[in-house]
Amino acid sequence: MSKPDTMRLARAISLSGLCSRRDAEKHICDGHVTLNGVIHNMPNHNVSPQDEIIVMGKKIIFPQVSRMRLWRYYKPSGLVTTHKDEQKRVTVFDMIRKHNPHLPRLISIGRLDINSEGLLLLTDNGSFAENLMSPRTQIERRYRVRALGDFTDTMQKALEKGVRIDTIRYRPIKIVQEVTHVKSNGRNKWYRLSLYEGKNREIRKIFEHFNLRVNRLIRIGYGNIGITGLTSGQIREIPQTSVEKINTLYLDKAPRM
Repeated sequence: MSKPDTMRLARAISLSGLCSRRDAEKHICDGHVTLNGVIHNMPNHNVSPQDEIIVMGKKIIFPQVSRMRLWRYYKPSGLVTTHKDEQKRVTVFDMIRKHNPHLPRLISIGRLDINSEGLLLLTDNGSFAENLMSPRTQIERRYRVRALGDFTDTMQKALEKGVRIDTIRYRPIKIVQEVTHVKSNGRNKWYRLSLYEGKNREIRKIFEHFNLRVNRLIRIGYGNIGITGLTSGQIREIPQTSVEKINTLYLDKAPRM
């Protein structure tokens, strides 16, 4: 086992924010990485903060949660939350780089699927991102969902026990219909719900399981961070004092697994 202050070389490069884990492994195997002045081609080799790691001429900073920046981004519908898309679709990072070329390479904290919109947290610190996404932190993700169909008390009772869909077990959740005094056209209704893990397309699959068709899905909050004040496509950095509070609130107090 590695010591607490060490990690594998490929992971250190990835968490530094330079590139993905897969790309880091490729750089190492292709001889593009030097460790303490010597070309190194073993991705699983353990490294520590005392080691000098250079990737294609660029020295990386050993990842530490103490160095972290955080941004709020309102992801528009139609963008893919990935750095590289095999189908050549426009990504979140394509748009951010286009309008904010001064920003460092960012990492998303979780994802929103292509048809979803709303709050996406971004950081330049891979370790920070990994910790905020970890199930052990139990961070609440809040959503507004517009769906076609009626959500009944029977459905809610079933959800409160948790449901199994296509061999996947989903934790109990509570869905609340928004109260409005405006007469709506058709059977579209708005709902609010919270998740603490967020499996792939979880909300859409749950609604579909109960024959409700989601036609708009907006993430409005992640922990104590909300989307208020952002318009579609906007990105705003969160003040450092707030980032430190987030670290204390969610990471320092998180139960260890």
